Amino acid sequence: MASTTALFTGLSGILANSKMLDVIGNNISNVNTQGYKSNRLTFAPTFSRTLGIGTAPSTQSGGANPSQIGLGVNVAGTQRNMGNGAVTVTGVKTDLAIEGEGFFVVRAGSEQFFTRNGSFQLNSVNELVSLSGARVQGYGIDSQFNIQTGALTDLTIPVGSLTIAEATRNVSFSGNLNASGDVGTVGTLIDFAALLALGTAAPPPANPPFSDSTTRLVDLDNGSGSPLFTSGQSLLLSGAEKGGATLPDATLAVDNTTTIADFMTFLEQALGIDTSEPTQPGGVSIDPTTGVITIEGNMGTASELTVDSSDLTILDSAGAVVDQPFTTTKSGLAAGESVRTSFLVFDSLGTPLQVDLTMVLESTSSTGTTWRYYVESPDNVGGDVRVATGTLDFGTDGRISSIADFNIAIDRSGTGAQTPLTMTLSFDSNGNSVTAFSDTNTELAAVFQDGSPIGTLVEFNIGEDGIVVGAFSNGLIRNLGQVAMATFTNPEGLVDSGNQLFALGPNSGSPVVGTPLTFGAGRIISSALELSNVDLSAEFINLILASTGYSASTRIITTANDLMQQLLLIGR
Repeated sequence: MASTTALFTGLSGILANSKMLDVIGNNISNVNTQGYKSNRLTFAPTFSRTLGIGTAPSTQSGGANPSQIGLGVNVAGTQRNMGNGAVTVTGVKTDLAIEGEGFFVVRAGSEQFFTRNGSFQLNSVNELVSLSGARVQGYGIDSQFNIQTGALTDLTIPVGSLTIAEATRNVSFSGNLNASGDVGTVGTLIDFAALLALGTAAPPPANPPFSDSTTRLVDLDNGSGSPLFTSGQSLLLSGAEKGGATLPDATLAVDNTTTIADFMTFLEQALGIDTSEPTQPGGVSIDPTTGVITIEGNMGTASELTVDSSDLTILDSAGAVVDQPFTTTKSGLAAGESVRTSFLVFDSLGTPLQVDLTMVLESTSSTGTTWRYYVESPDNVGGDVRVATGTLDFGTDGRISSIADFNIAIDRSGTGAQTPLTMTLSFDSNGNSVTAFSDTNTELAAVFQDGSPIGTLVEFNIGEDGIVVGAFSNGLIRNLGQVAMATFTNPEGLVDSGNQLFALGPNSGSPVVGTPLTFGAGRIISSALELSNVDLSAEFINLILASTGYSASTRIITTANDLMQQLLLIGR
């Protein structure tokens, strides 16, 4: 007799194959979806009706197998193919493809998701986001642009808005110092006309009317019995030269306590005359018996000073010129083989600062030559351009025989920059060296210095290790962050949440979040996208099989119906 069970068996086949058609249709429709992972449907028979479980062999019987009749088919589950899809180059810098088993980590609201679709873009606040707005997660940087692995953060690439500057820490020099030049012995000599003190000077000079170092500027005689200076005025030094270069302007404020000793200190600082080595020429002094101030510059022709009478001007409180009070005469020239070179460095705010380095042949001996260096900077806060002095020794082979590096510090107090600005001047490093061979002249130049002025982020690139590297307009290259990746013990256990996002599933295991190239996550290919891994040829074959299974199941129902109709005819 016709079986109603066959009807339901056929129905189960229709339902199962229709679901297979759903899966195949989804795969085919996502053939162009970036990063899509194809699914396949697996079938399993439903429980069977057991007519007998069979018997074991005996002496009378060889045994019988179970007797069972199946009751149709059931959907056992779906299986996702997590294999890599093909990679295509897009040229879009924010597009990322994964070659490996990892997943990008993204944040949508407070929830964390995972995706293989690296079609990212920058939003209005320079965050790297997916097309659906989920924020890409990664590792940030510290103040020195070092990657800080640990806590995940939203990745930002602030093109056009991020600006940086870097303080100079190292300067390297190259050149040759003429070892056969003249040893430095004397510096420039500049004399002032005798300065006379008023009869009412307090304190009185030791040898009236000639002033001495204790005489106040307001007690100087202008030649007609009146004060040369009055409190509230200032003395401007402008146009003085050193080594043929014009020195920066300097101003001395004059009040009732300002003395000639203060004036001489002002000249030493403004002219950059180093007085720290008592055995070397250099300083400003006054002869109390004649009232004559003498400027003695440091040795070396490159330290030659020029201070004309017109370079010193008295200004009133409003800045107007009052007088040019001094008469100067150059009575001696500087001597000694020397060279002066200038170079720029940068403080922590990117402000360019001028530094002048003078090298002078100090002595020669059977073991080589000794050169004295003088470092000055007009940007040294406080008006004192002097920064450092010392010596470098060169052997008979013309090479540096002493320590080839020395440190200097420039005062940046009150500028907002880090102070002091410290840096190392190197005379033998990274293939650049200074020698001391006999030559016709001395040449010296700064061939390398780090640090930079302010620069804006103009370009970026993402490496296979996920590190986002930014290029700034000032030539600096710095890390901006690193893309994080996650791996799973069972990636097929992830739950599809739509929009190419996956959420943790009960059988996926916990994510192992790290960096690309670790934990089997694979590498990142920038400016590229992973395509769908759907195999169209296989899908079309499965489509035929599903269609055939569906049609065959309908025949079961048709046949069972025909038999039931025949059974009904018997009763007529």
